[in-house]
Amino acid sequence: MSIKEEAIQLHKKNQGKLQVASKVSLATRKDLSLAYTPGVAEPCLEIVKDKELSFAYTCRGNMVAVVSDGTRVLGLGDIGPEAALPVMEGKSVLFKVFGDVDAVPICIDTKDTEEIIETVKRLQPTFAGINLEDFSSPKCYDIEDRLKEIMDIPVFHDDQHGTAIAALAATIGALRLVKKELSAVKIVVNGAGAAGTAIANLLIGAGANNVTLLDSKGTLYAGKTGMNRVQAKLAEVTNQEKRQGSLKDIAKGVDVLIGVSAADVFTAEIIGSMNQNAIVLALANPVPEIMYDVAKAAGAKVAGTGRSDAPNQVNNVMVFPGIFRGAIDVRARQINETMKLAAAHAIAGLISEEELAEDYVVPDAFDPRVAPAVAAAVAQAAMETGVARISIEPEMVRKNAAARIKLGR
Repeated sequence: MSIKEEAIQLHKKNQGKLQVASKVSLATRKDLSLAYTPGVAEPCLEIVKDKELSFAYTCRGNMVAVVSDGTRVLGLGDIGPEAALPVMEGKSVLFKVFGDVDAVPICIDTKDTEEIIETVKRLQPTFAGINLEDFSSPKCYDIEDRLKEIMDIPVFHDDQHGTAIAALAATIGALRLVKKELSAVKIVVNGAGAAGTAIANLLIGAGANNVTLLDSKGTLYAGKTGMNRVQAKLAEVTNQEKRQGSLKDIAKGVDVLIGVSAADVFTAEIIGSMNQNAIVLALANPVPEIMYDVAKAAGAKVAGTGRSDAPNQVNNVMVFPGIFRGAIDVRARQINETMKLAAAHAIAGLISEEELAEDYVVPDAFDPRVAPAVAAAVAQAAMETGVARISIEPEMVRKNAAARIKLGR
């Protein structure tokens, strides 16, 4: 049986991947009176006096909405909200398994930016955070930015920031291995959509000084026509020499090449033209810009892809469960840049200098240390930057996360 047939069978047999389960017993009349009427009135009356208690007295305190309009789903494109539901449902399962975060898939039947913003805004009383997923670019920027302005809970577009954090963590690990500094290397990001622009922004925030982005029409540079507002802003601080040309031209002599573009666009010739000890992260899914073994054969010192069947898997599954675990544990109002950088360094820091190797610069997605480490780092950064509602020792956040997350269950 093929993987396609097995996947259809799994989804049909189980009617999806999620279910609702009660945390409390309903075996007796007293159980019913406590969970529902008349007892349920008591937490309601307390929350009326202090809305913040909704995080403590209801499922809201551990609940995230996974929201999509289905306009840019995986490699499938604009397939609509109904067809996007299996992906959002799957993302919700990953939240639970890797972070013990309860998540609900919500697919919205509109492509209108204002309607999406208004719909998500009205969900706030039920959730501790919003994970935006598979919205097309460039409207994804407007949706996230507006929601962050008007909502008092974290709003996180994982296609942008989860990918960027994972890519930065892998880059940090690879640079440690080859003994190069982020501030000194030349970096090219091929792909200037949501993920590519987020990667570039985070690299710069982490200290990178020489970053160049390319889209399907060539490099981004200040003054170039046809860019969206995010690309235009990035063009002011990247590619300072205003170099123009194809990927083949721009990749010559660079240290790090990151792809969030299309399958098979990194050739052996391109990899061979890079600087010594080249780092290549080919993150297009399901088929990367270059396969791991081909990149290595072409001369890459370190290669990574988004695939689980090769070393150095760079995937946002190692990011978003821990990010939200830490953010909602301290009831953060947002996920800011400091928290994102803290997550990347926490992931990279799990590999010691002695453990670093060409095929091990980033932890495995199933490494049980990842989400607790990310949660602790994110919680600490949230408290330090003043966006946390409550204060908890980061080590306690880590221990609690480690105790509640059971990978493989």
